[in-house]
Amino acid sequence: MSDLLKAVILSIVEGITEFLPISSTGHLILVNHWIEFQGSFAKSFDVIIQFGAILSVLVLYWDKLYPFSKRKSILKKRDTITLWCKVVTAFIPAAVLGALFHDLIEEKLFNSITVAVALVVGGILILILEKGEKRPKITHIGQISYKMAFVIGFFQCLAMIPGTSRSAATIIGAMALGTSREVAAEFSFFLAIPTMAGATAYSLLKKGIYITSSEWITLLVGVVLSFIVALVVISFFMEYIKKKDFKVFGYYRIVLGALILFYFYR
Repeated sequence: MSDLLKAVILSIVEGITEFLPISSTGHLILVNHWIEFQGSFAKSFDVIIQFGAILSVLVLYWDKLYPFSKRKSILKKRDTITLWCKVVTAFIPAAVLGALFHDLIEEKLFNSITVAVALVVGGILILILEKGEKRPKITHIGQISYKMAFVIGFFQCLAMIPGTSRSAATIIGAMALGTSREVAAEFSFFLAIPTMAGATAYSLLKKGIYITSSEWITLLVGVVLSFIVALVVISFFMEYIKKKDFKVFGYYRIVLGALILFYFYR
């Protein structure tokens, strides 16, 4: 199998899993293991194709995220800037802890067993959260306070453990603090922008100058594919959670994690 075909497979996986609470990193590690896409470029590829997913959020939510639109009143412009300030506040914990522990975590925890355990634990937490669901106190993203945003940022840091899922960690954290599913999902999407952009920049700084011309082509294909797939998935996901809960994702995580553990135990 050529590296380009492997990149296509991984990009589709990234686009599908990035914003669902099922762990994109975990799925990429597993798929990398099975299709044997390894090495320093493979690690950088897994991070950099997230840029396509970032673009999908910006495209879908441009009106809500762009503060200088002529169609917005002064009050709405201020609300948009405030939203960005809260997103940056939530990003701070991951920026600090990621800079301190990224290499250590990548060395010690980026393996299939860690992914499997994290998938199962995360799935159980989702089911517990849904079972004890109460009427949300926060039904609009503007109601999220700076303090709450900062706490959600610490929940996001749990996703440094591969298999946990950045989306799941932030959504579970936000819902546990009293937000609705829709608000939790939207804030998770917006928080992904600085988080994934930072991870992409970090990876490029470490590897970018060593990427060959053919690898750049592979990356471009990956970014475009992840963008298109993520665009479709986000639209589907937001419509889905308006009517249904997250239980299906909890069950999926538990079953997948158990299958992985069985596979490696056997």
